[in-house]
Amino acid sequence: MNWDRFKTHFYHNARLGFGLDVSRMPFPDDFLDSMAPRLQQAFRDMEALEAGAIANPDENRMVGHYWLRAADLAPTPELREAITSTIATIKTFVANVHTGRIAPPTGGKFKQVLVVGIGGSALGPQLVNHALGRSSGRRDRMRISFFDNTDPDGMDYVLAELGSRLKNTLVVVVSKSGGTVETRNGMLEAAEAFKKAGLDYPNHFVAVTGAGSKLEQTAKNENWLARFPMWDWVGGRTSELSAVGLLPAALQGIKIDQMLAGAAAMDAVTRKPKLRDNPAALMALMWYWATDGRGAKDMVVLPYKDRLLLFSRYLQQLVMESLGKEFDLSGNVVNQGLAVYGNKGSTDQHAYVQQLREGVNNFFVTFIEVLKDRHTAPLVVEPGGITSGDYLQGFFLGTRDALTEKNRHSITLTVNDVSPRTLGMLIALYERVVGLYASLINVNAYHQPGVEAGKKAATAVIALRKRVVSALQAAPGRAFTAEELADHLGEPALAELAFKVLEHLSANAGSGIVKSAGKPWFTNTYAHGTP
Repeated sequence: MNWDRFKTHFYHNARLGFGLDVSRMPFPDDFLDSMAPRLQQAFRDMEALEAGAIANPDENRMVGHYWLRAADLAPTPELREAITSTIATIKTFVANVHTGRIAPPTGGKFKQVLVVGIGGSALGPQLVNHALGRSSGRRDRMRISFFDNTDPDGMDYVLAELGSRLKNTLVVVVSKSGGTVETRNGMLEAAEAFKKAGLDYPNHFVAVTGAGSKLEQTAKNENWLARFPMWDWVGGRTSELSAVGLLPAALQGIKIDQMLAGAAAMDAVTRKPKLRDNPAALMALMWYWATDGRGAKDMVVLPYKDRLLLFSRYLQQLVMESLGKEFDLSGNVVNQGLAVYGNKGSTDQHAYVQQLREGVNNFFVTFIEVLKDRHTAPLVVEPGGITSGDYLQGFFLGTRDALTEKNRHSITLTVNDVSPRTLGMLIALYERVVGLYASLINVNAYHQPGVEAGKKAATAVIALRKRVVSALQAAPGRAFTAEELADHLGEPALAELAFKVLEHLSANAGSGIVKSAGKPWFTNTYAHGTP
């Protein structure tokens, strides 16, 4: 790596406050030109997507998350009106909450938000909360917490943290269909907590959901405080700049107009059909070169900023759910994907950078550099005016050089600060990179059949659990091994699954299933009630 190569391959956009360095990806001189025809096709695919083409043929849906920050690009007047009116409605609702016009029945104001969601319905708001909460020395208008799983202990933990503040908590339930069981379970658990506290939960609940969904019907029937739309043309992993993310952010006091403006500004740049002027296209080609266009290497995301700790988690879903596909668009088995993991610098100096430098070379790194250290005056920690932020940059640059010395390749993104505008830019950048890269490798980035398969498998486990309990209840006092019970159910091939279900049941009070330990372990017996 040298200065001339850096000058040639460093993209800098002063207006955006954004830089992209791909000079440490040692692609050959003819690589960019050789990819030009495929890249031009990717640009055409993206242009068709934004114009309203059916981009998800599995579900006959358009994909329009780009319209969320530029409603005038939406293909119909109805869609343009839906986008602009939703943003206006969010602002009005939030203003009424902050002023106390919309308030809890017990008095006072809503001071806490509990978001109930899963996947993109939680990851985006969590990223924004961690990145932008309590920034610039200000206090958040409302504190925010999450139910983002169907783990009972996790929900108990959050409820314990809320404690007496539950009476001042606004609950935002996010589910497009209303049938996502993790979110449904979180909604039911939250509602039960309100009931136990003697609170009328519908006066605390808000829905973000699809038109006609189960959740919308529940919200209507129970007269919840408000409902906001989720549209079928916005996928969960690209929904942060819809009501899914804008409502929690606005309630928290984050300037959502700046997030939208940052995303729109990045979109304008990444629409350019000329490679050297388009950072998303440069990144997509670097992904292609680094992984041979087939996921041969993983992507390690290392932001040197605590506030961007959750960015790698956010990108895991965006990238891996979009690109991890068995079939390409021609129906060929390709088993595509790009694994993403990461933490933050300089924490990683004391964690897995040792392996990155000296272990298996199966990755490339994306460093994220933030120029502004803090919003307050710096503290000098060493003679010569050296600050903690100087050391953070030193660890970033030193780590990057240490990896380069060992032929470990890296991309570096540089932004001025962590602000609503910058975060909107980063979200839009990676959405565009994913779309372009998906076109380069000929996969559908906008469906997720593997997720649906997992949901179906989970439903089958629940069905088996019901049969197991029914069989034991029908034979009170009789003890079965897992193998015997599977045979009894006429499902001998499900002995292992029956064992796992029985172990879980017997570990939880209230199930009515009691275990008697045997030796060896597979002779354990299970019965309903005392065996």
